[in-house]
Amino acid sequence: MSSEPKTLRQKIVPTDLYSLPIDKAVFLRACGGSTHPDGESCVTLARIGADAWALGDSKQPGMVPLRFTTAELDAAGIDPARFGLSA
Repeated sequence: MSSEPKTLRQKIVPTDLYSLPIDKAVFLRACGGSTHPDGESCVTLARIGADAWALGDSKQPGMVPLRFTTAELDAAGIDPARFGLSA
């Protein structure tokens, strides 16, 4: 085990995003872009930790949301501000 303080280790060792609970997460929706015969395409986003996000598909609410860090969302071009959230 490292002799570094726990808080420093937590910053270095990424959290297992799929171990974070999402049962009480508040998902916000952003729509636009392409349309589908069943309606407009929308995605949902919720903050589930200090640097953790859950991303879902409003057309498939039964699917387990994917999890990302803020850096991963940024790399994918997904801005939490589009959902009314701050990174």
